[in-house]
Amino acid sequence: MAYLTINGLNIYYEMDGEGETILLLHHGFGCVRMWKDIYPGLVKEGYRAVMYDRRGYGRSEEGPDFDRFYVSPSFRADGIKELETVRKMLGLESFHLVGQCEGGVVAVDYATRYPKQVQSITISSTQCYNDIPMPEWNREMFPKPLQQLDPGLREKMAEWHGRERAGRFFDMFRDRGGSYGTGVFDMRPILPAVACPVLVLYPDRSALFDVEQGVAFHRHLPNSELAVLPRCGHNTYENQPVEYVRNVLSFLERQKSYVPTEYFNATCVAPGR
Repeated sequence: MAYLTINGLNIYYEMDGEGETILLLHHGFGCVRMWKDIYPGLVKEGYRAVMYDRRGYGRSEEGPDFDRFYVSPSFRADGIKELETVRKMLGLESFHLVGQCEGGVVAVDYATRYPKQVQSITISSTQCYNDIPMPEWNREMFPKPLQQLDPGLREKMAEWHGRERAGRFFDMFRDRGGSYGTGVFDMRPILPAVACPVLVLYPDRSALFDVEQGVAFHRHLPNSELAVLPRCGHNTYENQPVEYVRNVLSFLERQKSYVPTEYFNATCVAPGR
């Protein structure tokens, strides 16, 4: 197991393959292990896959103040700083970002703050906007605590985050939502500042977000493509892993002539800047 020490905490990461780097960002319930059906296909096609567990997720340490940190206004901005620290410590000049659900928020935020480091982004099942405060929305979408859910989901959360903290971690997300925050969530104001090419990969029947969320991303991003996965649920990476990899690779093949620029729209400021 490999770890980076960031702000005194051990942050778990994995790296496999050679070639251009694709950095995979897990969702709000996830960790490195969720990419087990995705990264081998990327490595096979000549890419280097990098994955890490964000602070408090998977095998990364929480720190003594994680509960307070998770609900703090700095949670989202600190996710950008953490990714930039990972990049520097691993000696990565630039990379392609793939973000699943909440990982897509991290990817977009990072690209507006550090445009020169991002060659492209793929986001899948990421929420673009909401009209009500996130705690209210989360309680509607996740009405039951982990202990009352399907045994398979309970076991997955225990395997990913540890049996002792899985239930608490799940309930924290239900109440607050991590990078989605506590207020009305809306990424549309910052999307015009994303200079790199973006693939919006969206399922047509997510139980959480309707496909119009993907359309909203596509319409507000200056250089984007929209791909809809038919008969696919929210967890696209496990529902249709072959199609997931195929779409990412096809998109990257079309972007080989792209060179990152220093473009940044001064009217759109990344969180925490």
